[in-house]
Amino acid sequence: MLILLDECVPRPLGKSLSGHQVRTVQKMGWAGKRNSALLQLMSAAKFDVLLTVDQSIRFQQNLAKFVVGVIVLKATSNKLKDLLPLVPAAQAALTTIQPGDYVEIP
Repeated sequence: MLILLDECVPRPLGKSLSGHQVRTVQKMGWAGKRNSALLQLMSAAKFDVLLTVDQSIRFQQNLAKFVVGVIVLKATSNKLKDLLPLVPAAQAALTTIQPGDYVEIP
C-alpha cells in the first residue's frame, strides 16, 4: 500500500509502517497544500492512504469523492512518542481500508 504522511505527522513514524511504501508530503514537494489539493494530488499519484492527525479533515472534505482512504491518529499530541502506540491499530486499519474510507484511531 502507498501511504502519504501528512505534514503534521512526524516523518520517523513512517519507519513503523512495515510492509508499506511510505512517502511524506515534504518529500513529494506538496508542503503547504490545502487538503483538497493534497487529496487530488494523491489520487493522481495513485496513493492509497493519507495518514494524518488532522481530525477536522472529514468535516472539510467530501472524502468519498477521492480515491484514497484517510486514517486519522488521535493522540494527545502529534509527537512521535504519543503516536507510536497507535501504530498497531493503524496497521490493522490498513488491511481493510478502502478508497473514500475515513478511519479514526483513538
